Amino acid sequence: MGRYVIDYKNIGKNLNKLSKEEVEYLCYDIRDTLINTISKNGGHLSSNLGVVELTVAIHKSFNFDKDVIIFDVGHQAYTHKLLTGRNDDFHTIRQYKGLSGFPKIEESKYDFFNTGHSSTSISAALGYARAAKINNINRHSIALIGDGALTAGMAVEALSDAGSSDEKIIVILNDNEMSITKNVGGFSRHLANIRAKKFYYDSSVRTKKIINKIPLIGKYIYKIVHRFKVSIKYLFTQGVFFEELGFKYLGPVDGHDIERMCEMFEDAKKINGPVLIHVITTKGKGYKKAQDAPEYYHGVSKFNVKDGISINKSKTFSSVFGNYITELAEKDDKISVICPATTIGNGLYDFDKSHKNRVYDVGIAEQHAVTLAAGMAIADTKPIIAMYSTFLQRAYDQILHDVCLMKLDILFCIDRAGIVGTDGDTHQGIYDISFLNSLPYINIYAPSRESDLKKMMNKSLYNIEGPCVVRYSKGKCIKYDVIEEKDEIGPCYIKKGKDVVLLSYNITINQLIIAANLLEKQDITCSVVDIRRLKPLDTKYINEIISNHKITIFVEESVSSGSVYSFFWNKENVYGINLDGQPCNHGEYLDLLKENKMDGKSIYKFVMEKTYDKA
Repeated sequence: MGRYVIDYKNIGKNLNKLSKEEVEYLCYDIRDTLINTISKNGGHLSSNLGVVELTVAIHKSFNFDKDVIIFDVGHQAYTHKLLTGRNDDFHTIRQYKGLSGFPKIEESKYDFFNTGHSSTSISAALGYARAAKINNINRHSIALIGDGALTAGMAVEALSDAGSSDEKIIVILNDNEMSITKNVGGFSRHLANIRAKKFYYDSSVRTKKIINKIPLIGKYIYKIVHRFKVSIKYLFTQGVFFEELGFKYLGPVDGHDIERMCEMFEDAKKINGPVLIHVITTKGKGYKKAQDAPEYYHGVSKFNVKDGISINKSKTFSSVFGNYITELAEKDDKISVICPATTIGNGLYDFDKSHKNRVYDVGIAEQHAVTLAAGMAIADTKPIIAMYSTFLQRAYDQILHDVCLMKLDILFCIDRAGIVGTDGDTHQGIYDISFLNSLPYINIYAPSRESDLKKMMNKSLYNIEGPCVVRYSKGKCIKYDVIEEKDEIGPCYIKKGKDVVLLSYNITINQLIIAANLLEKQDITCSVVDIRRLKPLDTKYINEIISNHKITIFVEESVSSGSVYSFFWNKENVYGINLDGQPCNHGEYLDLLKENKMDGKSIYKFVMEKTYDKA
């Protein structure tokens, strides 16, 4: 294909000026940019590769100087960013102070809603549509939502509300048979049946065009045919489910055929009321390795484009969890794992292969996952919930009402706790300690080492009554030797001194060790304590630790409310370094630590300034 000069500056507004061949090259160029940039920065690869033509078709058909589009989850909005004047900065995506990996209203006037968690787009787009009616504005409100997001109840609630209204809302259902991993459940089967009957819409459109061309009586004949078509629709397609909700259903259509999609979008724009357009795409399209294994290339760290192999091969808490739960399940038939569409990210690949009948991937349905576990626990099994901290927030009521109040024996293994880095403020795991600490009958553990993770899981499953949380970081496991401890999963000394004591948990411990070493160069002896058990907190022992030092500093990748520090903040010479104030944005982990003054050097400076009045 010949080389075209693509002016990305105003490309979204000028797409209709390009020839068909130029549009094809544009899509090729976008995919090349996506693959090369994500391989260097990490990010969401397969989901973005799958929506290149779909996003181009949307920009050809709508005018986002007045129309509105909400990207569900938002991790598939990279092409949208390239088409809305951010090409020159695209190399900074997910980097510190660079472009966000998700839509951000602060970043561009063409990002209309901050997204990051699933299944919010239809509600937000409906909100825009109702506001347009109130303000007498003529615009199209569009929600682009993946089929995996329909497993979340919020999306169904929004469909029900929108369908029962007369609002001018267009829902584009991007059906790639995937969320992060392979889709599950009734909605997945339902959409598979629609895909199998794809001919329905195409034949319907062809029939309409042919009949309407008949002079004088064409439109009359089409009305008769249309009535007959409605009566037999149940025989040809299950898209009637959406029509029963009140939507005009169009599709399915090939999500890589720009011309065909544009025709359908034009049809949708003429309909006064809610429309659902069913688009079928291939996740990972254009990069064979991602297309063959889209779940592995959904969210990737830096990788080699040629062979697709990740550059970072460090042992992580996720892999330790996955391996150990497989080991435990070999000996205990009552163990099962419940996971909301994140089996790969949670390190459950091997467990899923060896114990497939004991992995319950419920899709993007965190509330259901928790209450499902409650039912299983009360019926004498050992359910383990594997979930990211940021998604645990979505099931707060179920944790309280369906688990804690009944003191059920459920183990929550919470991944991506604390600062997670490049996914940004919607994904940081900095709130779980705050809200979990307020709940009754729950135990909370925070390992920084591989051995501690295993001990905490084992103790939670077999020696502790009631719900237990083991929350761990996204980073690799720490290695250190314990020099003093009261019990194997309570507070322990890693270093011991007389002047200052630094306390934390999870991988933040690394930064305390760095700070302690710097302080010792100034002849300030420093203790480092790994708290490990956050609830029930051994306040008596920690008070003893505090009394044995001149200065105490808690450093936590958590908001201060409900933190360990909050139990001691009224004591003299006790300080806390927490994540208060502005949300923790995106960037590499160490960059965010520095920004929030939680890295080793910043902790060292904090000690010097607060306690010794030295710069």
